[in-house]
Amino acid sequence: MYSVKSVKDIQELNPFIVVGCGGGGEKFSNLEGVEAVGFIDDNINKQGKEFCGHVVAGSLDECLKRAPNAKSLVIMLPIGAEGSALKYAVQAIDAGLNVITSFRSLSIEDNLSLKKFASSKDVVIKEIGSRLDVVEMVAGVAPEKPCEILPKISYTPKAPVIFVGGTSQECGKRTTTKQLGKACMKRNLNPAIISTDEMGLEEPTDFNFRAGSLSAMDVPAAVLSSIKYVEETKQPDIIFIEGQSSLTEDGNPHPRGLSAAILIGSAPDAVIVGHRPNHPYREPRGIAEEIKAIEAVEPTKVVGLSINLKNADSDMTIESFESEFGLPAEDVYNNGADKLLDAIFRYLEE
Repeated sequence: MYSVKSVKDIQELNPFIVVGCGGGGEKFSNLEGVEAVGFIDDNINKQGKEFCGHVVAGSLDECLKRAPNAKSLVIMLPIGAEGSALKYAVQAIDAGLNVITSFRSLSIEDNLSLKKFASSKDVVIKEIGSRLDVVEMVAGVAPEKPCEILPKISYTPKAPVIFVGGTSQECGKRTTTKQLGKACMKRNLNPAIISTDEMGLEEPTDFNFRAGSLSAMDVPAAVLSSIKYVEETKQPDIIFIEGQSSLTEDGNPHPRGLSAAILIGSAPDAVIVGHRPNHPYREPRGIAEEIKAIEAVEPTKVVGLSINLKNADSDMTIESFESEFGLPAEDVYNNGADKLLDAIFRYLEE
């Protein structure tokens, strides 16, 4: 009802003050026919500096003094900043400005009182929506509301982070992650183990959540929040994160975005790749392809292989995999993960 469906809906409300000096604010100001006459941001490190040709203000009053001809305000803030978005919407309407918001900043459907307030002030309020109606048109079904809900965070871990990926589903990622944790504990180290699957119930896993229940946009934030949480509560020496599915598995393309999202959220210092040769009901492209994909997505290094020999041919041995790929390999089901842990620490020392 209140959705912006064309840039013409925006042009007629020129000129604009833009709240949010990030990617969204820059993108909006670059839309064809849009005139931005001022910018606001609550981040004091941005205030007083130039953004898109204008000096960033710290409040609406300050911005209106510099741009008294503004007719409208657009709110381009990220998820998690709903409080600030609501503040600016109320201030703008009260000042007689039209308001454009976004589903990330402030949903009009969830704040219908704003619509009534705008009507009482004889101004327009519209939303740049997620266009789920288009998704429903092309796919036949769509969620009622956008499923991107987690605020993005910025955090640099103190402990090294190790991602356990794989060439397919059911190749041994969960077992490898668990065995790496056990190998650390044998050495009197304090590991943290994060499972991204609802089946990650076995010790020594610290906690588990189903990353596949989240949107791909939310998964990196959930993983990074998990890393921050375990560091604050456990002060680990090293952090292991179980991946899901594969970046390259053939015949099963849908989970690849999930795999990439977990990897990106982990931002790992090093990676162990699991592989199950002759997988009975999966179609892995293989170790070389997975390594190439992982190292292309993230600036990290694959340092070892976890080989599940359950369906292997008789001539497939740990030694043959090491010879072919030039990486330490181990059968963690039968031998544990000490060899892979040694490979991780050698790489970290280098």
